[in-house]
Amino acid sequence: MSTITTLNFEVPATPSSWTVPLARDLYHGSTPRPRTLLPVGSAYLAHARRTIHKRTLQEDFDELREQQRQLDENRANGAFNEEDDLGVGDEEETPELLGRDAKEWKGQDHYAVLGLSKFRYKATQEQIKIAHRKKVLKHHPDKKAGGGDSNNDQFFKCIQKAMEILSNPEKRRQFDSVDPYFASLEDEIDASDLAKHGFFAAFGPVFERHARFSKRSPVPLLGTISDTKAEVEEFYDFWYNFDSWRSFEYHDKEVNEGSDRYLPICLRGHWHFRMTVHVHSRDDKRFTEKKNKSERARRKKEDNTRLRSLVDLALSVDPRIKRIKQEEKEERERKKNKAKPNAKLAAANAAKKARRAEKNAAAS
Repeated sequence: MSTITTLNFEVPATPSSWTVPLARDLYHGSTPRPRTLLPVGSAYLAHARRTIHKRTLQEDFDELREQQRQLDENRANGAFNEEDDLGVGDEEETPELLGRDAKEWKGQDHYAVLGLSKFRYKATQEQIKIAHRKKVLKHHPDKKAGGGDSNNDQFFKCIQKAMEILSNPEKRRQFDSVDPYFASLEDEIDASDLAKHGFFAAFGPVFERHARFSKRSPVPLLGTISDTKAEVEEFYDFWYNFDSWRSFEYHDKEVNEGSDRYLPICLRGHWHFRMTVHVHSRDDKRFTEKKNKSERARRKKEDNTRLRSLVDLALSVDPRIKRIKQEEKEERERKKNKAKPNAKLAAANAAKKARRAEKNAAAS
């Protein structure tokens, strides 16, 4: 059993010399310096929301708290529809998408099939499950049979294949590596794009799309016209040594595993069927794997070459390079002009010393 012991202890009085420390003595902040704020992130979205709705910080906080209260109340009453809340899987299918052949599944856009085109690689597993459930309910063969169309289940097979790919992290990463939507945006930038949109508007989105393939982070983006020389050099050094995780395995051809065969054999006048193994299956598998490896290496090399050409083009037309060179030229001119008066003064002093030496020599 525990016991309690009471001790008589008096707290000593505060020394008469003690004073309350000032706030500036408790915290020493870093030296202020200018920073570039980008219009991204939750803080910016909150600022934009308050600006649009003309709310103060307290009013915006009260509104969010009320929305959360109503959401919790709907959940408790069973009136909350999680599918509608996430807003996924409601995209309408195009005739081309509905007419796809399920056997050509490698050429389909799995995100578009599930109605996740606006989310793509940012879609969560929960959103993928909800989108799949919606599509299955809409395109299930039993539902089509009730409408008189019981033979065409190709799109339903496309839905199942899309779910198989996107629900598997490894297969999804392989598909994201060659996402046809982003591949269609990787067109070369020409002079008309620069003249119409400007350097940063033309190149910025391209580098942002490629940034997600980097093995290293953080990834320096294009920046602004006011970047320093060190920041510009850091950007180009990173992209000239870009290390991508793209593997292009998604385009691999299927390996033929071979199959068992039953061949007829005549024994003592009676025909029998005996199982034999496809003897070429192992060689076929080695050949296909070797070819796939070679194709992956070729695509990887082409991707690296294309990205390097993009960086070369950006460097050749970057207005910051021209600005930095101009600033360095002006600095050299300034130093040169500053050195001229000093040179004239030194020459004058030397001439004066020479004349003095001549006078001294003549006097002696």
